[in-house]
Amino acid sequence: MAVAVVGWLACGPCAVAQDNYTLLISGASGGRAYTDRYDAWRSALVDALRNVPGFDDAHLRVLAESPGPGVGRASRDGVRQAIAEFAERMDAEDVLHLVLMGHGSFDGVDAKFNLVGPDLDPREWSALFDQVAGQVVVVNTTSVSAPFIDRLSGPRRTIVTATESTIQRYDTVFPEFFVGAFVDAAGDLDKSGRVSILEAFEYASLGVRQWYQERGRLSTERALLDDSGDGRGQEAGEPGPDGMRAASQFLGAGPAGGDVATSQGRAALVASRDALIARVQALRADKEQMSPAEYGRELERVLLDLARLSRRLNRESS
Repeated sequence: MAVAVVGWLACGPCAVAQDNYTLLISGASGGRAYTDRYDAWRSALVDALRNVPGFDDAHLRVLAESPGPGVGRASRDGVRQAIAEFAERMDAEDVLHLVLMGHGSFDGVDAKFNLVGPDLDPREWSALFDQVAGQVVVVNTTSVSAPFIDRLSGPRRTIVTATESTIQRYDTVFPEFFVGAFVDAAGDLDKSGRVSILEAFEYASLGVRQWYQERGRLSTERALLDDSGDGRGQEAGEPGPDGMRAASQFLGAGPAGGDVATSQGRAALVASRDALIARVQALRADKEQMSPAEYGRELERVLLDLARLSRRLNRESS
């Protein structure tokens, strides 16, 4: 099989800076102890986002069990309205970040995030994301969240789940560490001054492992990330194609910053990265028609190119 040649794609004069939009939802609590915990996590994350350079309140929507000043109701209608509003304002270079904190459930077919009132099933979530012209990042921090990868994975989507299977039904500690990654930039592992989705995922995954080890308990959660669109999640530190996109996605609410020239250059890098990710997906689809040596050689070459692009995108975003 011939090696696909991925060229640097030119960006037209209409290119604009990437804008970040964030929808933060804490769902039905089921009790006062949970309400207090979710409120604390939500407030801590909002405070951390407001310390991000370029933060814009107009790019943030917060939904919770009990509405209040600046907080809407975490219901189906509330979610639909927030995503539809953002979708009208976003273009192909923008990123919508959705963070879910609360309870999850699994009925044997579908995993659901528990809203106030009727829940949205995966098909409904996916249809909502289809309205968005840009990239979508979904971070589901709840129990039994693993099926969100299988059902919501796709091009230009990054999916993070707190668990790897539907057997993991206990309350998760992942959200505590995921939020902690942004508080005082604790998860800024490369010291770039910003916390990427990949960094927050790795920081939280490590925190979860240490939390269970310190208590001498068997872990009932294992987080996964999929940003290659193949519907197969990857643990932190595992080799594979996932993480390249997440490394250049930064949870926030507002413009990513930079002048027009920088924006055009970044758009070219993003386009090239997306083409390489598509190449990884094509290789995996053709694996059975290739010899093991040929497949390994091609995959290694593309992954090395992705790693180089990831480093360049990190420098562009710093």
